[in-house]
Amino acid sequence: MKIINKKNIGAIVLIIITISNILVIIPSDNVSADPYNGEDLALAILSNSSWLVDCSYSDTDQYANRQSAVLSSLGTLHPKDGPTFAFFSTGIAGADIITTDEETPGDERGTWFIGGKKGHPRDEVTLTMNLRVPMYMHYIYYDVQFLSAEYPEYVGTVFNDKLTITVYSPTLDIESEYFFDINSGFFVLDSRGISNTGFDIFALSGNPSNVDTVNQNQRVPGADAGASGLITIGGKYHPVSPNEIITLTINLKDSGDNLFDSGAFIDNLIFTGFAKTDISAIKIAYKNNELIEDEPIECGDKIKYEITISNTGTADQKDNTGNEFEDVLPEEVTLYNLYEPDYGIAYYNEDQHKIIWNVDIPAITSRFLKFEVIVNEDLDNGTIISNQGVVNWDSNEDRINDEIEFTDNPYYNDGIDLDNDGETGDDDPTNITVIKFEPPTSVTEDFSDDTTGESAVQSYLSRKWFETSPGEVGSIFEVASSYKYSTEKSFKTKLRKSGSFQYWNYSLSELESDIRYWEVWFKCGDTCEEYNLYLDFKNSLGQDIAKIKFEYIYNGSNPPTDWFLYLYYLDPDSGWTQLKSDFDGEYLRNSWYKLKLEKNGEDEINYYLNRSGLGQIYYKKARKLSAPFSDLAMVEWSSTNDPDPIVCPMFFWDDHKIGLI
Repeated sequence: MKIINKKNIGAIVLIIITISNILVIIPSDNVSADPYNGEDLALAILSNSSWLVDCSYSDTDQYANRQSAVLSSLGTLHPKDGPTFAFFSTGIAGADIITTDEETPGDERGTWFIGGKKGHPRDEVTLTMNLRVPMYMHYIYYDVQFLSAEYPEYVGTVFNDKLTITVYSPTLDIESEYFFDINSGFFVLDSRGISNTGFDIFALSGNPSNVDTVNQNQRVPGADAGASGLITIGGKYHPVSPNEIITLTINLKDSGDNLFDSGAFIDNLIFTGFAKTDISAIKIAYKNNELIEDEPIECGDKIKYEITISNTGTADQKDNTGNEFEDVLPEEVTLYNLYEPDYGIAYYNEDQHKIIWNVDIPAITSRFLKFEVIVNEDLDNGTIISNQGVVNWDSNEDRINDEIEFTDNPYYNDGIDLDNDGETGDDDPTNITVIKFEPPTSVTEDFSDDTTGESAVQSYLSRKWFETSPGEVGSIFEVASSYKYSTEKSFKTKLRKSGSFQYWNYSLSELESDIRYWEVWFKCGDTCEEYNLYLDFKNSLGQDIAKIKFEYIYNGSNPPTDWFLYLYYLDPDSGWTQLKSDFDGEYLRNSWYKLKLEKNGEDEINYYLNRSGLGQIYYKKARKLSAPFSDLAMVEWSSTNDPDPIVCPMFFWDDHKIGLI
């Protein structure tokens, strides 16, 4: 922003007024109507028409004033306040101005207006407004967007049309100025992002590096114009004083040439007490210091709420009459603890079941408040605890809280615009779903929500019951996307004796149930070397419950992959016992199989083998090993093959399911 002192302007104005009182002005006989003064442009820009004292307008289109327009829309441009906005151009203002024949003013390769000549650009438009500043107002700001056909080929050159907005405050004796051009660093859009504005032009050559023939047919590359992002209220502002009459001038003019045109969208010019009025409030819920993020909780749980109120403005929000923050607690909870805030006074009104907080919020500052509640007992499953506080704040520095801001949950968006600001997701309640935990009859890990190449983890209603160990160097033990049984991912293993043990770990106590059965689908194939893989089912003390062995046996009938797979379980009475396939030789051949271990009373385990498409193909019953089946805590994976195979077989595992009692 450029600041120019105007100490002598009062004396100059006085001399001009004195001289004007002496001169006698004789109107010309040729004047048939008042000249265009741009009042409709001013009214389209102003948020409040009562601020306008007078205005004047000039451009280089001597007859039609086509360099400006009051519009209700222009492609991607839409009003930010009221039904219309103003648009200014060094060419013809509007979308239908694309020229390539140098006959009329246009975006690129157009001509200049009457009175100009090549090499001496004179395309220029100016609107000047005298405005009265309302009480308590200290700044003026506006929405603006700058568009130009000089982008991208002339960035950093003298061909640099400028939009300049200047405000003169006689009380402050300051002239503040902002300018916009293609070198200002604001340009973030090219022709594709400003469709139907008249600047959505593309070079027919596909290369916008020169003076081109253009049209509106999209090409990549070839975008031959661009625009800044919309600079909204608070982005650019000017200092003023209450009750004075200020002069605001909008000027757009060619620089360096008059072929390549530029345009400016301006709307929502408004006064305020400080540069940017912005109170925001966030409310987040935690359980055991972990973010709930709309996860279910249970009756009797404690919820901690944290409220942050931020003032991003440049003026202080005072502790005014009334309450700055109020939060009526939902009937489903009981207040447990109200922490003393960092600033201000907070208390609980028991009659109204309401948290109240009186606090000031200085400029560029945030304030914090925390309280805890207990979820009431005997709530129905699926009950939603919806909680939202309200911030009351002063928008115009009159020490009266005249605006409200709802607390927002940044992790939730219900799509409802509560505060009628045209936005959803900026004022969402903190919603929590209450679940009375009921143990499931089964839980499944299908690996579909796990990350490929990493370990797997699975929870039920936020209770983690399964997690795999991370793979070690020299082995593969991770989620895979290359093979699957029914869902988009599976789990792959490729283990060597030289690698360490790997684990599937279980926390079935989280599900408040005993295990009834364990099952998993797996895929295997033939291989070219000797190999074995062990699955050892253990309790938390490391005692054995059951053992499974996959062992490749030499067959010799299909070289080079002439090692076929046998599957065994360990019987405490008879040793390793085969679970037989329906293929010749009772091998497991290149197919998906389901292995299931099921508790049978206190001392026995049933073993089942299914093949995809056929159902159950084998069944055996045996005594358990040293530990009860219901105490399952881990499955330990290993290989004892020595030496390690050069080509180690890979197994894929999917749809792992635990049955519960």
